[in-house]
Amino acid sequence: MTDLDLKTFEKRLLSLKAELLSLEAASKEGRAPVELDQTKVGRLSRMDALQGQAMALELDRRRKIEIQRIDSALSRIKSGDFGYCVSCDEEIAPKRLELDPAVPTCIACAEQKEG
Repeated sequence: MTDLDLKTFEKRLLSLKAELLSLEAASKEGRAPVELDQTKVGRLSRMDALQGQAMALELDRRRKIEIQRIDSALSRIKSGDFGYCVSCDEEIAPKRLELDPAVPTCIACAEQKEG
């Protein structure tokens, strides 16, 4: 992989990370504890609020996992291992990296893991 390719992937990964961190900050209100005071909010409204909170917490969990994947890919760029499968050390197809620059495995290893 050329230095130009690595810089392009690094920029994409940093941009994705910044976007995820921005979304995380914006969703802080949705993850806040739900007030259970029946005098202020009806039962159905509380249930909706609890469901909204659960969804926000799950989205936050998934964002954190994606940020970890991005950080790992950035580390692989710095170490010179980017573009190679972490399982078998074979080169990852460029089209696969274009689709998801944080992907750590080649298609063969990903299929083995799923199967």
